[in-house]
Amino acid sequence: MNKNKENSGTPVKITKDGSTTLYSKRFDQYYHNPNGAVAESRHVFFETPGLPDFLTENKVINIFEVGFGSGLNLILLMDYLKKTNHPVKANFYSIEAFPVNSETAMQLNFGDELSYLKPNERLKEIFRKLQPGQNIFSLNEHININLFVSLFDDLTDHDFEPVEPIDFIFHDAFSPDVNPDLWQPNVFEKLKSLCRPDAVLSTYCAASSARAAMAVAGWYPARAKGALGKREMTVASTSQEKLKPFKKMNHERLTERYRRGDFD
Repeated sequence: MNKNKENSGTPVKITKDGSTTLYSKRFDQYYHNPNGAVAESRHVFFETPGLPDFLTENKVINIFEVGFGSGLNLILLMDYLKKTNHPVKANFYSIEAFPVNSETAMQLNFGDELSYLKPNERLKEIFRKLQPGQNIFSLNEHININLFVSLFDDLTDHDFEPVEPIDFIFHDAFSPDVNPDLWQPNVFEKLKSLCRPDAVLSTYCAASSARAAMAVAGWYPARAKGALGKREMTVASTSQEKLKPFKKMNHERLTERYRRGDFD
């Protein structure tokens, strides 16, 4: 089956900050917060985990994203790179089981602030060329993209060989209620194996079950302020030093609760 065709009828919705999101019939959820797609992604995946500061202090950044979705986080990364005076090379890895098609990508609106990047044209070309398995693109002289069209469980070590260990994980899968497979300890263990020791994982999700799964996999989860009306989000790292700005959680307690079956 051509997975691009599966999302050929994905409805487009304008969010309250003027940018668009998509509605997944498969998961019965929006891809982004209806209160603001761009605003939410900036808060959750860039500003809260401190990615802009990282860009000013390093020459290379390695990102792995769980859920390419509409490509919004890639476009935002372009924006942040454009706005830094420090030359940075970005290796952007992402996985998506059910990509949208190029016609849907052309309907997306990323708001006036990102229009200078011509995001629709860039994403149309990416989605148009996608094939099952690994897809490699050079978006510009600063960004290399490895986009895997597959289920996360089908991603093998042979398929995915990052140039360098990952610095930031964008865990942007649909919620544990509708897509529980991507919120299990084995997923967070796999992500941990790809990362440098002080990597940071961020997600909009604040579910205790997801945080407990992270803890079982060796991550230290912490609470952070949520975006656009959401009380909390989650930031995690294998380095407790990285979590100083946040409210750390009881790692041992979460692990105990998970193994006791509290979230079954």
